[in-house]
Amino acid sequence: MQLKAEMGLPDERNKDIKIWIDGDLLHRNEAKISVFDSAVQGGDAVWEGIRIYNGRVFKLEEHLERLMRSAKAMAFENIPSKEEVRDAVMATLTSNGMFDEAHIRLTLTRGVKVSSGMSPLFNQQGCTLIVLAEWKAPVYDCSGIRLITSSIRRNNPQCIDSKIHHNNLINNILAKIEANLAGVDDAIMLDLNGFVAETNATNIFIVRNGELHTPSADACLPGITRALVIELAKENGVPMVERNVSASEVQTADEVFTTGSMGELSPVIEVDGRVVGNGNIGVLTIKMQELFRAQTSSAGVTIPRK
Repeated sequence: MQLKAEMGLPDERNKDIKIWIDGDLLHRNEAKISVFDSAVQGGDAVWEGIRIYNGRVFKLEEHLERLMRSAKAMAFENIPSKEEVRDAVMATLTSNGMFDEAHIRLTLTRGVKVSSGMSPLFNQQGCTLIVLAEWKAPVYDCSGIRLITSSIRRNNPQCIDSKIHHNNLINNILAKIEANLAGVDDAIMLDLNGFVAETNATNIFIVRNGELHTPSADACLPGITRALVIELAKENGVPMVERNVSASEVQTADEVFTTGSMGELSPVIEVDGRVVGNGNIGVLTIKMQELFRAQTSSAGVTIPRK
């Protein structure tokens, strides 16, 4: 079956992309994994989202390191080396001619099972590596996004450690459904103690009296973009605090923005029906966006050309 324009591809350039699966570059219509793969059997996989700028893969080594840590924490066996994954990423990008305005969904599953079931003892063939690169601009409206607070909680470490970047995203998906039904962009997820963790897809920062505040990385993923924003703030004299943040503090903040590889730094203009600040993108948000763009314009691992 051929993809058609009426199917609503976000970017028509993606209709003929090639996807890496365990050493093979396959047209998107042919790119498939086994029904016995652990990703299908139980969402048993880890992943990374990586963005491409100006012929370079941004923060590639940091993403590969987190992928390896997550796979080790999940007790995967026969994990490909960072060099093997790096080579697969570069081969995929080069094959697709993607050197800018692209995003990679990098997935490592526990692999194919010899029989359906939960136990990793059924996994005897090693991991499955998937490199899905798409033409994809930042996904949020640059003029600002709107959030609600979800009724779905983000897992605390006593449930699932947020440091493991795993594919079990049902909590996040349920929160996103609430956001969709409310007609907003995303949903803020609280932890089990009622403090803000993150949104269903991003980390979150607020500004109060010229200071940046972000939730402690207990129930939230300590994102790579989040870490860069914290680093840039400290390097540029912006007061920065990691602490427990309450929902009402987000609702009444002077500025709010979210961070993530998929959406970069996205200003928030409304939370739970309350206008953030004066409804415009805040001064400190703009400053952090500019500092971030300076990084993406010059840093990263160069993609080889054919």
